[in-house]
Amino acid sequence: MENIAFIQLTERKLELKIIQSRAGRYRILEDVINDYDLTGDVTKDCLFSPKSRADILKIMNIYRFTIETFGATKMIAFASNIIVKARNYRGLLDEIYTHTGINFTLSSDEEILKDIYQSVVTKIDCSKGTGVYISGYHTHIFKYNRRSVVDYSILPYGYINLSERTESFNDLVQMMKKELKDSPVSKNFEEEILVGTGLPFLDIAKVEKKLQRYPLDIENNYILSENGVKKVIDFTKDLDIDKIKKIKGLSNEGADSLKGGLAIIKALYEAFEVSEITVSDANCMEGRIFENLVGTPTEKYTDLLLNSLDNYYEFRKEGLSVNPSVYNMAVLLFKQLKVVHKLSRAYVKPLKIASYMFDCGKFIDFNNYEKHGYYTILNANIVGATHKEILIAALSCMCQNLDNFNLPEIMKYKDLLDDEDVDAIRKLGVLVKLAVNLNASRKNVISDIICDILGDSIIMKTVVKSDPSFEIMQSMKLADDFKKTFKKSLQII
Repeated sequence: MENIAFIQLTERKLELKIIQSRAGRYRILEDVINDYDLTGDVTKDCLFSPKSRADILKIMNIYRFTIETFGATKMIAFASNIIVKARNYRGLLDEIYTHTGINFTLSSDEEILKDIYQSVVTKIDCSKGTGVYISGYHTHIFKYNRRSVVDYSILPYGYINLSERTESFNDLVQMMKKELKDSPVSKNFEEEILVGTGLPFLDIAKVEKKLQRYPLDIENNYILSENGVKKVIDFTKDLDIDKIKKIKGLSNEGADSLKGGLAIIKALYEAFEVSEITVSDANCMEGRIFENLVGTPTEKYTDLLLNSLDNYYEFRKEGLSVNPSVYNMAVLLFKQLKVVHKLSRAYVKPLKIASYMFDCGKFIDFNNYEKHGYYTILNANIVGATHKEILIAALSCMCQNLDNFNLPEIMKYKDLLDDEDVDAIRKLGVLVKLAVNLNASRKNVISDIICDILGDSIIMKTVVKSDPSFEIMQSMKLADDFKKTFKKSLQII
């Protein structure tokens, strides 16, 4: 186990993130962001002012103290290459090193693209696609296939320098559309997933979700439609900066960059002729973290969902944790009982999430932990699953105790769920609880099960390593819930 400090300096922020790494996985111990605006220093004056230098140095001294407090054994500091436009940038970096011992490296445009790509492929479950990252001064476009970048373009316009231009919004859109169409990536674009990341995508998605009253507060893997972007444009076109700043949830830069960000995103729809873009919260910092993790995490990217669940429990598991065993048992039950539950494979991912995280609510409170598991799953930053799959998993985890099934509460999500989903939630909840009870002694006593379906009853035969009496006793407590849900009697031998 190792604590590592990452520091990123850009024209708009200075961020410190301290992570704990173990076996290629990590958790965040501290994340501190100080926002400021160096764009005037960098792009207009071409010099860091004495005040800016003093402010940054003060923050860096504080960060150094924080790094020592957490006992980080490694420091990785990198800066946006936009700061080289300030003629005295080297003096600033040297001054930081003299006072703190922290040595910054400059990230080239290609390194930024690599960081973003690395983050995207650990966030979005698609081995082939096109990614677009909108930064303050550039738009990075990259085409990837089978975990490698096969082509990329870097356009000299981002949400900051585009917002500063005096042309009309429509003129900006047409200008960006031409830039995009002239790029090699656009010419080789196929019908595939288009992933968008960067502040404009996140901020515009937040506004669009509010306009349509989207019920989930999950950013990654949100589907941003062309029609949704048009609604955001119509909603914001007559608002002044002060009113835009009052929109709840927008980043500090959201109001200032909305014009440029909207123009680029609208141009993307027109240039690539797509109807939707998958939004990702991937970022440079996260990409740099993955590059420097202890272990070989790239080996795990073939199953993003399982890797995400493993990462969640790596730092929470206890000596008697049986989460992988419950996960495997739940999947086995799903296969053995498919003629009974009659659920499609679309519910396998929700089952995997709910079964692997069956006890996550215990970290909040043991009493009615199933209910606490509901909002834990919704806020666990799970990747490799859609928003709908995560929601069904959260509700299924809650319905391990069928007394928690509350139809009026579930109907809050009626825009995401249909009648089949509601029926599946109860069935998945019972299957998860049965998988938990079949691991009651926490000793992996049952290695396999074989189900015989005889009319109105099911005989579940266990293949065991030792005496399964406790597992059978606990599992038979679910007989009433099982019959109520599946309309069949349960017998376990």
